[in-house]
Parts: sequence; C-alpha cells; structure tokens
Amino acid sequence: MAQTRSLTPDGARADAPIAVDNPATGAVVGHVADASAQEVAQAVARARQAQPGWAGLSARSRAEFFTRGRRWLLTHRQEIIDSIVAENGKTQEDAIVEIVYGVSAFAHWAKRARHYLADTKIRSLSPFVLGRSMYTRRVPLGVVGVIGPWNNPLINSFGDAIPALAAGNAVVLKPSEYTPLTALLMEKMTRECGWPKDVFQVVTGAGATGQALVDTADFVMFTGSTKTGRAVAARAGERLVPCSLELGGKDALIVLADASLERAVNVTLHGALCNGGQMCTSVERVYVEEPVYDAFVAMLRRRFEEVTSAAPAGLGSTDVGAMTFPPQMGIVEDHVKDAVSRGARVLVGGHTAPGPGRFFEPTLLVDVDHTMTCMREETFGPTLPVMKVANAEEAVRLVNDSTYGLQASLITSNMKRARHLAERLEAGCVTINDAQTNYMAFGLPMGGWKESGLGVRHGAEGIRKYTRLQAVSVNRFPTRRDLHMLPFDPSAYRSILRLVDLMYGNRLRRRGK
Repeated sequence: MAQTRSLTPDGARADAPIAVDNPATGAVVGHVADASAQEVAQAVARARQAQPGWAGLSARSRAEFFTRGRRWLLTHRQEIIDSIVAENGKTQEDAIVEIVYGVSAFAHWAKRARHYLADTKIRSLSPFVLGRSMYTRRVPLGVVGVIGPWNNPLINSFGDAIPALAAGNAVVLKPSEYTPLTALLMEKMTRECGWPKDVFQVVTGAGATGQALVDTADFVMFTGSTKTGRAVAARAGERLVPCSLELGGKDALIVLADASLERAVNVTLHGALCNGGQMCTSVERVYVEEPVYDAFVAMLRRRFEEVTSAAPAGLGSTDVGAMTFPPQMGIVEDHVKDAVSRGARVLVGGHTAPGPGRFFEPTLLVDVDHTMTCMREETFGPTLPVMKVANAEEAVRLVNDSTYGLQASLITSNMKRARHLAERLEAGCVTINDAQTNYMAFGLPMGGWKESGLGVRHGAEGIRKYTRLQAVSVNRFPTRRDLHMLPFDPSAYRSILRLVDLMYGNRLRRRGK
C-alpha cells in the first residue's frame, strides 16, 4: 500500500480532525477538515459569485473543460484508483468501474448537454395567442449542493456534479466523511485543468457540514439513506428549493424457469457481491421459479464458495473488498442472525471475518420468506437470500411487496413475457437478463419509486433537474389593441366565439360528438 502522504490530496491536512481509515487494513490514510456552517456558507458564496461567468460560457466551451477533465482522469487513473481503494476498501476492479464511469460521464454530458437543454418551440391553438411565437428555455439554478455517499467516492459524488456543471451551475460537493479523499482529488483536477476558480469546490465534514449545505445551496442532490433523505427533503421544502434524492433499495431479481441458469447465476453473483454488496442497486433478494430452484441454488452455492474476500493487493487479488461503513457490519450481522432465528439456512458464509479490516463473509441464505428482515430491509452487504416461488405471478407479487422501488431484474429467454412482467414491477429501473448495467447508460434515466427517492440521474431529466424552466411568448406583430382587451366589445367576443366554433366545434360535430 502506498504511503499515507501520497494518498492525501491537496486540502487534506495532517492536523485536521477527521481521520480517514482504510476499511481493509484499519490504517489511517488521511485527515480532512470538519467544515463549519460558516465555512460552508463562504464556499457557497464564492460559488455563487463564480457561477454567472461559468453559465455565460457556451456549451461548447464548458465541454472543452470536460475534455481536459477526462484526459486528467485517464492520465491520473492509478492515483485515483489507489485513493478509492485506500479510503473505501473495495477491490481495484470495482475502483476501475468508477474511473470508467467518470470518463464516460464527462464525454456524455459534454456531447449531449446542449441537446438536452436546447430551447423548445411551443404551439398553441388558443385564439388568444394566435400569431405569437412561444418557446421554453432552461436556466441554471445557481449553486448546486451535492451530498455524496461513502460507497462510491467518485461515481455518486463527483459523478452528480458533472451534469450540474454542464447545465451552467457552480457545484459545492460534500463527500462522505468516510471517503472524502477522492473528492479532493477531483478538486485538484479542476485546478490543474485550469477550470474557472470556485466553480467546483469540496467541503469536507460530518453531518452538520451537509446540513449547512442544504441550508445554503439552490438545489440539493443527495444520495444516502431514506431516513436522512426525508430530513433533506423536509429542509429543502422549508426553503422552497428543489432537491433530488437517491435513497435506499431492496432490489430484487427474478429467475424464471426458462432462463439460462449459467447466465442467471453469473448475473446474480455479480449483482449481489460487486462492491461488496454496498450499492443501492445491489441484488438483495432473489425469487426463483420452483422447477429450476434446486439446480440454480446448487450452481450458485458452488460459485459463492469460490468467491474470495480479503484486503485488495492489486488486480485479481480478491473478489470482494471490505465493509466501508463501520455500523453497517452490525446491520449485516443482525440480518443474518434474524433470518437464521426464523428458519433460514446459511449455505455459505454467515460470519464476520477475522482480521484487522472490516470484512463479512460472502453469505448465501435459503429457506427465507418475507417475515425476515433480510427480505424487507436494506442490508447493504455481501449477503444474498434466495426464495423459491411457485410461478412468475408469485414472484411479481413478492417483488412489489416492498417499501422500496429502485431497481429490479428478470432472467428469462422469453422477451415478450419479460417485457410484460417488467411493466408490472414497481421499480424505477428494470433490467432483463442483466443487473446494474443500466447505470452506465447515461442516456437512460435512473431513479427510484416509493421510498427509494425522488428524481432521476442520467438522461434528459438527469440534467434538466438542475435548471429552471422559463417560458417566453413573443408577439411578433403587435397591433394597437387586441380583440379581447378592455374595454370589452360585445361584437369582438361574438367574433371570438365564432372563431372557437370554427376551430373546434365543426370538428367535433364531424366526429359525432
């Protein structure tokens, strides 16, 4: 592992109060400041001053800054990978996914922002606006506050800043106090790439720092727990500022009897254990049709037994990294104990692993049902409960029997049936014969239903949320006075009624209405 100094980017002071540890080893890899409410307000004030100049640039000019950023990420990719692995405890392979996301996001928003935010012409058949030219335009909100989670230090933190910046906003990012070092590297990137000063800033700190950002920003993008998301939404509502929330998930996967079992097992294993199961989109429960249940479980058990979990030491060294958030260890352990106490069987794993780091064994549970916490509440760890169902109808009912609705998956060879079933699932995202891959499709909106959040990432909606909508109506050929204006003229309004009858009435009569 690299020396602590090389893992501490500019802005992370050795004398700062928040120590950042490596979850896989327990070693301290950096220290960061715990910014006060006043310091957050000052950062937002600087961002607000810098934002008009940034918004005044053309979309093409902002895209050029994104191109510089993309090149910097590629040039410094090993430094970023080392930072992510050190503060998050994930494997290098999982860290590489974050690099790919960051590079791809820069490219996508640089290319598509102009199209997504283009003026839109509006047509109306009202006789009161005949002859007018009308359109809508998108206006940046000002300062966007991004509050990122600990599970993906680049994807769900700086990744949300990119479309906000592409829309012409300034951004102040508050990363998790458990994984702040990669965000500071992104701030370093903007300086070294010559971005305008204060357009992107990072404020480090604990919960009070995030609360201060909610109290000062013009828009809040929050990723985290449903409990904290409710508090963010309530405070944003008090201030009448918009917010977007990606919250918890209890994502389900259905394996139908006609599925390719090898594909089903591979998708399930990866969906459940990549990033140690610490993803809002992790597969957290599986429903398998009875005819293939035994064969599926047998194959999945063998694959679980082959999975390795240890401190990352380079590519190919391990499959599952550490548990990043200390309290999460207890949650995972409690879910497994609750399941066993209610009749579930542990086929693989089931225990906290020994050693200096925070590791929980990759765990496969069977004989589960919806009385168990592991099937109803977000676990966020390397565990997977698998439940037998009689048929697809029962599977759909059980998938929808949840307060969450972020993502769901189907594995089947019948595409027509799959699309029909997908439309019945109460989730914001559905993948067929896949899990999680939709997250890399930047043109495809991604957001949750129910208690999984408000708003979306990606797609047109994923950048338009960072703007205000302004409607403009232009009277290109104004006369001295319109027919409908005061003082009222009865003959004028009789003419208006005749016009309305001509435009609408005759058409309705021809249709027999």
